[in-house]
Formats: sequence, structure tokens, C-alpha cells
Amino acid sequence: MKRLLAFAALAALVSGCSKVSTTAGGGEHSWTKPGILRVAIQSEPKNLNTLLASNTTDGMVDELIFDPLISADPKGNLVPILATTVPTTENGGISKDGLTVTYHLRNGVTWSDGAPLTSKDVKFSWQAMMNDNNNVVSRHGFDEVSSVDTPNDTTVVVHLKEKFAPIVSEFFGPSDSPVDVAPAHILAKYPNVNQIPFNNEPIGSGPYKLAEWVKGDHITLVANPKYFQGTPGMKQITIRIVPDENTSLNLLRTHEIDWMFQPSYSTYPALKTMPDVATRYNDVNGYEYMQLNTSHPPLDDVRVRQAIKYAIDKKGMLDTLTFGQQTIATEDIPNWMWAYNPNVTMFPHDVQKAKALLESAGYALGADHIMTKNGQRLSLLLVTNVSNVTRRKASVLIQNDLHQAGIDVQIKYFDGATLFAPAPLGILQSGKFDLGLAGWFAGVDPDDSSQLMCKNKPPGGYNYSRYCSAKMDAAQAQALTNYDQATRKKAYAQIQQLQATDAPQIYFWYRRQAEAINPDLKNFDPNPVVESWNAYQWSI
Repeated sequence: MKRLLAFAALAALVSGCSKVSTTAGGGEHSWTKPGILRVAIQSEPKNLNTLLASNTTDGMVDELIFDPLISADPKGNLVPILATTVPTTENGGISKDGLTVTYHLRNGVTWSDGAPLTSKDVKFSWQAMMNDNNNVVSRHGFDEVSSVDTPNDTTVVVHLKEKFAPIVSEFFGPSDSPVDVAPAHILAKYPNVNQIPFNNEPIGSGPYKLAEWVKGDHITLVANPKYFQGTPGMKQITIRIVPDENTSLNLLRTHEIDWMFQPSYSTYPALKTMPDVATRYNDVNGYEYMQLNTSHPPLDDVRVRQAIKYAIDKKGMLDTLTFGQQTIATEDIPNWMWAYNPNVTMFPHDVQKAKALLESAGYALGADHIMTKNGQRLSLLLVTNVSNVTRRKASVLIQNDLHQAGIDVQIKYFDGATLFAPAPLGILQSGKFDLGLAGWFAGVDPDDSSQLMCKNKPPGGYNYSRYCSAKMDAAQAQALTNYDQATRKKAYAQIQQLQATDAPQIYFWYRRQAEAINPDLKNFDPNPVVESWNAYQWSI
């Protein structure tokens, strides 16, 4: 999913286990098809319009076709793509007052139909993100911009409403909701881009072009010979839609695919012993977690949310589901990032404390061992995506843990496209749940405001918990309007403490994302946000 993306310096990639090779770019094998990469993804994109991307699968596919202004290298350092340089205060790209950001675009970049890519495309793309008629998932970052000037074809001047420290990561960069620049000459004529031919037949500036999309089966991309960074290393990329992970594992085992995209942790035992497969792990600013829909009673009561937090056995879940490959999470910012707070209030597994909190909220244990209040059983609906085996197993563990505390949990599974889709179709975006089990990839800045600020409630935001706190908004303002790291670090310490006690979300473990690949795949080097940031360099 996504899909869902804030990062500082990244830990180095750690190779996984393989009988033949633990690094990409090994010797050639007979099953490898030179110049053709075969990929399996679990959920099919709703469309191929980068402006409407809603999860990590969308982001990976879109960045094969489109380009951002700025991306990041595998360690999370910002690097220019369509821009010639990364704007900073030191190079003058960010003004002294912190309210203006200037981008200089590369000369000679064209869309795959031959039209030039100019500053007008960047301005249009921002306007499209801010168009209320477009079903974008998040406007975070873009809504901090008051206007965009285009003094010439290669200069973009972004004016901010106020200081916004993550702006370079958020504005067509490696954010927690990454989107790329889209073509104005094709899209500007539409009042909205939700249901247009372009979404199935995109024109991009990226290294690959769409050749074929057979819905429900596969997407075929071919090299874009006009790509401004040079001829891509692949002549073709075939992306197969394979909802079942066991099927993907079999395809990997029989060498019918070269890359299993984002396999879940439950695949670890199989991948560890699979011959001729290299499993790569990348520390990311991400985690597995559960959203608590605070707009739904009784989850609007903090005592109920804290009770749920006490009731869940995180260590048991981690040991059962991740095979020791992950680290228990406290709150959302990982323990390797500069903004991590090691001193937040802890909620260790304690069923009796959970029950005591529920009793303080007016509940009493019923004859069926479920808490009741005013004649109503404490029953909650948990949703997650059916294609992710780890989350399916986690949902059952959570159901059992909460039952011990007197909370009944009903589970409903959805395909990933439906679960993570924009409103009004998406389950999380439309709030049709009590507990939402999902994963999260953030961007290269520790900014987590898109999930925690009042203004980022759906639609148009990732605050699926519908959490709204004046104290949180004030702490986020401190973190977002100051460019110095010391001030931001103090603000993020408070942000994590508020999350701990208010419990709008429960974080289970920090992610090391696995990617299972054919060792013949060269230059496969994911950054913290998207695997395909350097896809033009891939070869096989």
C-alpha cells in the first residue's frame, strides 16, 4: 500500500540470505531474460495518474513513468531529478526568511510524446493537487504553498504561506505521499482528473512508457528512448498483478518473475532458503500499526484507546510474525532517526490494567466475558488488506488479545486497492472502520503531521484516526516552522509523547522492508521512499 512516506540519514542496506548471492548483480542465469524485468505486485493500481497515487505500489509504478523534482539516494540524502540542484538555505534556493523556494529545471527534458517539460507543468501539477475536484489522497505540503511563479520555462518559484521545514521533501519530492510532475499540455483542460483516458494511458517524462495494461493481469512498460538521463537499462518491464503471496513465492521459485515487490514478513522462512534469490532489507521510516478511529464511540474515549494499547502483546506479535527481523516500536519515529524520543510513556502488555481502564470508562464484564456499557457490548470492526498474510495473521492475534480484555473484535478483509483508495471509495479514507491494520512508509523528513494534525483528516489527508488535538497541532507547528534541527527535535519529542498518551494509533514494529529479487538484477538500490527512483539504471 502504500503507501503509504519523513526521513533522516538511513541505515545501510543489509543483505538477506540466499544460497547463491546476497547482493544484486550476480552472475547470469539461464532463466534470466536479458533486458526484461518481470515483477509481481499484490494490488493493482486504480489508475496510472501520479497525481492520484494512494499507496506504495502506486508510487513504485508511477515513478517508472513519471519524475519528481527531487528524490533521495539509498541513505535518504536528497538528490535532484527534474531540478538541477536541491534548494537549500546555503545555496540560496531557500530564501533567508524561509518563505520562498526556487527550483531550476533541467533543459531539454521532454514528455514521452515529445512535448517539452517546463515550469508550467510544475505549476499546473501543484494546482491540480490543490483542486478540490481531484480525488488526491493528501495535499500535505502542497497546501503550505500560497502561489507558484514561472518567470521562465526552467525556473519555478514557490511561495510559502509560512515557514515549512520539510518543503523540499514534500513538494514533488520524497515525501510521505510522493507524487510526480504531470503534463499540463494534456491535463489542464479537464475540470478534474479522476476519470479521464490519461489515467489508463499516461504520458510521462520517466524512463519507461506504458505499452499495455491488461486489467487484473499485467502492465507492460517499455523503455523511453527520449529519457533525459539516458537510455534506460531495461528494454521492457512486465508487472504482474498477483494478489496471493504464495503464488508470488512460487513464481519466484520457478524463476517466472525477477522481483517480488514488498513481500510480507510471513514469507521470510521461504525466502531464506530459496535458491537463487537475493533478499534485500532496507531500514525505512516506516512501521506496522493500527489506527483507532477516534470519531467512532467508544474510541473517542482515551481510556478505551489506552486499554487497547495495554491489551495488545507487541512482543508476542513480533516474535510470531516477523521471525526476529524487526524491532518493537514505541511511537512512530524509528529508533535510528535523529528525531526519536526514547523516553515516552510505555504501555507494556497488561490485561488487568486494560480491564481497569475500561471499568473506569463505565464498562463492566458481561456474562459472555465481553465488556458492556448501557446494555451495549464493546464490539469493534477491524479492517486490513486480504493480500498481506502478515496482517491477516496479526488481525487474529489482535482479536485474541483484545478478547482477553473483554473487547469483541470482528474482522473484515478488503483488497488493497479498496482499503487504501481515495475517498469516497477507500475504507480508511471514508472512515468505515473502528480499527485499521496497515503499514506506513514515511518520507525522508521526520514530518508526521499528515497523520496527526486536525486539518489532515480525510478526505484529502492521511489522518485516518480522525485524531484532533490542540496540543498536537501546536507541537507540529513548532516542528514544521523551524528549520534548525535542535528546535525540531524538541518538538518531535513532545509529539511522540502525545501519541503515547492519547493513543490515536498503536505502533507494533519499525519496518525493514524486504525486496526479493533475481541476483542478476543490477543497480537495484531502493531509497527510503520508493524502489524505482533510479530505475533507468537497472539492468538484467
